[in-house]
Amino acid sequence: MWQELKAHLKAWETRVLAPFLRKRPERKPEFRTFSGIPVPRFLLPEDLDPDYMEKLGFPGDYPFTRGVYPTMYRGRLWTMRQYAGFGTAEETNQRFHYLLKAGQTGLSVAFDLPTQLGYDADHPLASGEVGRVGVSVSSIEDMARLFRGIPLDRVSTSMTINAPAAVIWAMYIAVARAQGVAPEKLRGTIQNDILKEYTARGTYIFAPRPSMRLITDTFRYAAQAVPKWNPISISGYHIREAGATAVQEVAFTFANGIAYVQAALDAGLDVDLFAPRLSFFFNAHNNFFEEIAKFRAARRLWARIMRERFGAQDPRSWRLRFHTQTAGSTLTAQQPENNIVRVTLQALAAVLGGTQSLHTNSMDEALWLPTEKSARIALRTQQIIAYESGVPDTVDPLAGSYFVEYLTDEIERRAEAYLQRIDEMGGALPAIERGYIQREIQEAAYAYQQAVEQGEQIIVGVNAFQTEEEDARDLEALVVDPAIEEEQRRRLAELRARRDTQAVHEILARIEAAARRSDEPLMPLFIEAVERRATLGEIIGVLRDVWGEYRPPTWI
Repeated sequence: MWQELKAHLKAWETRVLAPFLRKRPERKPEFRTFSGIPVPRFLLPEDLDPDYMEKLGFPGDYPFTRGVYPTMYRGRLWTMRQYAGFGTAEETNQRFHYLLKAGQTGLSVAFDLPTQLGYDADHPLASGEVGRVGVSVSSIEDMARLFRGIPLDRVSTSMTINAPAAVIWAMYIAVARAQGVAPEKLRGTIQNDILKEYTARGTYIFAPRPSMRLITDTFRYAAQAVPKWNPISISGYHIREAGATAVQEVAFTFANGIAYVQAALDAGLDVDLFAPRLSFFFNAHNNFFEEIAKFRAARRLWARIMRERFGAQDPRSWRLRFHTQTAGSTLTAQQPENNIVRVTLQALAAVLGGTQSLHTNSMDEALWLPTEKSARIALRTQQIIAYESGVPDTVDPLAGSYFVEYLTDEIERRAEAYLQRIDEMGGALPAIERGYIQREIQEAAYAYQQAVEQGEQIIVGVNAFQTEEEDARDLEALVVDPAIEEEQRRRLAELRARRDTQAVHEILARIEAAARRSDEPLMPLFIEAVERRATLGEIIGVLRDVWGEYRPPTWI
């Protein structure tokens, strides 16, 4: 059959294609995805690997290319988890109630920069940043205000927090206990992915090795006490936002994931005890088919890593469960309404790629924090895909597309090549310490920016199809009241005045002693500390004194 098809192809190229190209040349001499993968004019069946069961299989079964659950969205839609957080805990709590009333099915918390760096709102380095890019949380009382009126046994909560993730999680667990909700009933995720902070985002505190200790400690505590919780969300999102390609996003995310799994094994944990609760966080970028293929390739590659490299026996350990957020880096301040279209295409790619939960960015995020109206439009985008498009009604609807399968294979192959190079360096930590991953991301970001500046990559409304109108004139802006900082300072002073100071000093001393030892669990101490009203900054300050702060090499 293939010989006959090749003969037909050759005849078509001579009889149809060649004369057409003489009259109408193609738009470019070559077509490539953002990752540099060649885009063929079209593909034929023989261009693909014929081993269906090895490459695709069935949904909910190894290698999970077609989805991690047998029925996917026919049984349950993805979680619509809109990221929110600004100002005080009360303001963000109001936004949470608004989004839940609008149909959101999970919560996702954005914290301000002082919180992300482990500083209380009254620390000198927090000045001017309190409540600006997320909610300010310095104590268990802030956390209680953040979730007032929200039953924590009936929602799942994702928290974008990394270096101080264990302490923030301790506050959440303590607030749940105060609500009468046992830890084993809690569902959600802490991002807790410190390795990507060194390469792509920058909100690290401690050096990699003590940071890894905190992460394995959360793995252990989750397995023992909070079994429905994901103690990490291994994040490719920020790697992609820093300028990485789709292939690099998969490769560097999995390099970090491998490092976390190995660290947990080295700490004495059984792989099938913690691996079923590993979760991932990916970006949905603009190249529609490449993004769909990326998610499918990632599922297949991670399943093989867990089964073959780490010897996991439980099929749940092989599943790549992931949250997706549309690409913030693609949003433009120019003609911001265009962002609605970008986000829609990105969200559709995530759903066609089989995501478990999804955040859709708001059209005004290149300008300011999202308003209620823009956040509602972003949520409605997901709901229209879910309830009006018919896309969720069949599993992996683009399986068998010659182009999608070709891209899936190529992304997997190229990501594996990166992983092999990183393994040769000794793994993700040595690769980060050598600056390899950082340089690869920087070079990809530079190449993309060059393509934009030279007009090879069109950004509608930016380097083509511009208008002279004032792009944001009709949009309402969300303004954070600067008085929030003073209010947070007042609350902290009042909390410190009425708490049992001796009890706080005692628990902080115990945390310091435990941090100096390598084998003592820290999570139970963190929970006790926040319940005694120790603040985030005080707990992290003790760890800073013991472990120091990380300073990246000047050559990175």
